[in-house]
Amino acid sequence: MIKWFLKYGFVIYLLNTVLLSIEATFSIGYNIFLFLMTIFSFIILINPKQIKLIIFHKSFNFLLLLNLINLFYWLVFHDLSEYEAGKYLISKAMQFSIISFAIVHNYAYFKKEFMKHLVYTVLCVIILGLIIDPFIFSGRYSGVIWNPNMLSSFTTMAFGSLFLMKKKNTNFEIAVLFIFLIISLATGSRDVLVAIAIAFIFKYGFSLRNIAYLFFAIFSYFIIINFQLKTSINRFESQSLFNDRLLQYKYAYETILQKPFFGFGLDKYAFINNEIIPYYLKGHILSSHNGYLAILTQYGLIFGLIVIGIIFYKVIHLFIKIDKKDPELLFYLYIACYIPIAAMYETFFTGINEFQTILFWFSLAFLSFTVFKKENGD
Repeated sequence: MIKWFLKYGFVIYLLNTVLLSIEATFSIGYNIFLFLMTIFSFIILINPKQIKLIIFHKSFNFLLLLNLINLFYWLVFHDLSEYEAGKYLISKAMQFSIISFAIVHNYAYFKKEFMKHLVYTVLCVIILGLIIDPFIFSGRYSGVIWNPNMLSSFTTMAFGSLFLMKKKNTNFEIAVLFIFLIISLATGSRDVLVAIAIAFIFKYGFSLRNIAYLFFAIFSYFIIINFQLKTSINRFESQSLFNDRLLQYKYAYETILQKPFFGFGLDKYAFINNEIIPYYLKGHILSSHNGYLAILTQYGLIFGLIVIGIIFYKVIHLFIKIDKKDPELLFYLYIACYIPIAAMYETFFTGINEFQTILFWFSLAFLSFTVFKKENGD
């Protein structure tokens, strides 16, 4: 049972974010999350040899370093009474541990099978949503998921996985890709346009095929903006990518200035001080919507810049090392490169139960382990 959990605990952890994203199943998902954290903590405690072999494995040194930064920060700037900070410290450590154990114990599965299961799961979520709410263009579509942006995070990742994991897709897979694309656009998330564009660049590069797709996309863009819809294209045309984020950036920046060097604490990720927000904006300005500002708010400049530096170093190192012609690795490299771009307008990197954030840390760890295997032999 323990061996099975070490192999598939990460899959449960990641897919549990679906339950956490549906109002009716949120409490179930939260209990599953607590169960996973508790069980995995127990498994680590009774397997000290595994800690030495996996947690301290060279491939995962960057995760260990981030955990040590969190621990040092907690010891210096928090006390035992600050429950939320301690919960973040432990949850982040368990997140990184679950990822590391799964990769070592089940590497072949995550290289060859996992992406297909991810696609099928998201497809089931979409079908269930269409049964309950088939009117995808009546507004910003969310299906059974509580938030349209959250649904888009599932559908764009499933699109990228299916699109990139093979050199050529079957007719059925092309139909599924079309479904993912339509639902993604129907959510109204402008991030969809960035995610899809990067996926095409990773698949075809700067080729004649991509130039043809670009002209088709521009043609479709000018047609769709003439309809009174709330798709990603319509919202991009009326609002651009950053315009409604500027006030959030402004107050996030002012929040950072209040504690610029050491930040507000581990439990204050994506935090904006409500006291500095004018009364007429209260309830509208809730978070920074920027992963980098979120880190600086949380850790301050001294620790925050170290964390950001670790992320950038790892992404650049892996981009140089990974074989970009291997379709079984391309999706993970896509995630590793896409998330730092999307973090400029979404709060990534810091969350515990955010689907794309979990995939990002897993992708970095998986690719790091792949590079190690290549350089040191299987």
